[in-house]
Amino acid sequence: MKTVTKIAMTSVMAIALSACSGTPEQDTNTLVVAQNSDAKTLDPHTTNDNASSRVAAQIYSQLVEADEDMNIVPGLAASWTIVDEKTTDFKLRQGVKFHNGEELKASDVKFTLERMIASPTVAHITNAIDTIEVLDDYNVRITTKEPFGPLLHHLTHTASSILNEKAVLEAGANYGQNPIGTGPYKFTDWAAGDRINLTAFGDYYDGKQSIENVVFRNIVEGTNRAIALETGEVDISYDIEPIDKQNIATKDGLRLLEDEALSNGYFGMNVNKAPFNDQRVRQAVAYAINSQDIIDAVILGAGRPSNSPIGPKVFGYNPDAKQYAQNLEKARQLMAEAGYTSPINTSIWTNDNPVRVQIAQILQAQLREIGINMSIEVVEWGAFLDGTGRGDHDTYILSWTTVTGDADYGMYALFSSDTHGGAGNRSFYSNPRVDELLNQGRTSTDPDVRHAAYSELQALIQEEVPTITLYNSFQNAGMQDNITNFKLSPTGHHKLRGVEFVEG
Repeated sequence: MKTVTKIAMTSVMAIALSACSGTPEQDTNTLVVAQNSDAKTLDPHTTNDNASSRVAAQIYSQLVEADEDMNIVPGLAASWTIVDEKTTDFKLRQGVKFHNGEELKASDVKFTLERMIASPTVAHITNAIDTIEVLDDYNVRITTKEPFGPLLHHLTHTASSILNEKAVLEAGANYGQNPIGTGPYKFTDWAAGDRINLTAFGDYYDGKQSIENVVFRNIVEGTNRAIALETGEVDISYDIEPIDKQNIATKDGLRLLEDEALSNGYFGMNVNKAPFNDQRVRQAVAYAINSQDIIDAVILGAGRPSNSPIGPKVFGYNPDAKQYAQNLEKARQLMAEAGYTSPINTSIWTNDNPVRVQIAQILQAQLREIGINMSIEVVEWGAFLDGTGRGDHDTYILSWTTVTGDADYGMYALFSSDTHGGAGNRSFYSNPRVDELLNQGRTSTDPDVRHAAYSELQALIQEEVPTITLYNSFQNAGMQDNITNFKLSPTGHHKLRGVEFVEG
């Protein structure tokens, strides 16, 4: 196995030492949250990764938000009016302050959305918008090019966070390290690779938070995150590894939260590279894989087999799309039809996430059975995103969260011809009919028409398999039991607004 990244041993040693020295006294003025990678940037228009979004969710606010049941509720917009099938007016809250003291105005909304549309990374979320018109300081009109059913859902995305025009222009290229939002916590400083510090914003429109400081710790190894939680070094630990879940769930003083997510784990193939430019080979790979082995051995039941790139909780899901079951004879037959009768060598990329490394090992063993020998390349997260964005890889393992709860978000970024590379389509897959269906699904406001388009789309994807969804996943977090009001967001971008320590 080729390893491209290095582990910071000092962090591991520090955690180990804390485990030996006993539980530190809890600072109830500071909430320490551990996650498995550092943010890439805190500019929501230049990245779409989970680690960055989880921090950004505390710093920024959106025009509208999704509650825990994925219902649309007011955010920075106190209300909105649908003028016609392409036009929506938003009335902003008055007196909302940015972290730099500037007042939120409709001009900031216009600046933000136009900047977002110009971003190759996140434009797919809002490129249905045609114009953003400032009616006055507190009223803004959004008009789409065509009727766009999921508009409000897309505006809940972290990438749709409203930015302050003055702050962005003043910071220039350094804005991602100097973010300014209207959220409950403001950015303080960032020790790259280690931690990001936030402070409660005194002028937050919904009231100052009772916890003064939030620290996001970067602890790559899942076991070390669990140890840090057990010793009291962290208060909340995202993404407890399967091997540690039972221990956290049964340990006095700790709680484990687990719920269905809007995410899945998937295996993607670069269709620009042989042998994966041949649909028969991709289908052979699908028939060679036994996802249940991964669910049982790696994620320890925290997921279910999938027949689609989107899960059952997402609008547009097709329960009748093709479900692949392991059939090695069929897989070998397809390989032979494609002209591959001798073993071939290729590689699989994964980032430095132990669950994904284990998944890669299982896939490596299963695909060897049909003559595909795969070396495993473990790549540091930033380099992984950059490399797969360029198309340097043969195959890769990733996950995708349908943050909006709507099939448009779950499928457009991954399969549109307009989103090749870093915008989401790391398989570099294109199909004119798929593009047509994606467009039909997003431009209609009729739920039945949209559902029919997405049903056909899933059937096509499952036939051409540029990606193979390995499982629909559950999500979790471990926490100290004196924490209240923390809830898992279905999107995975958990908000810390309202979280408090309970006095024992």
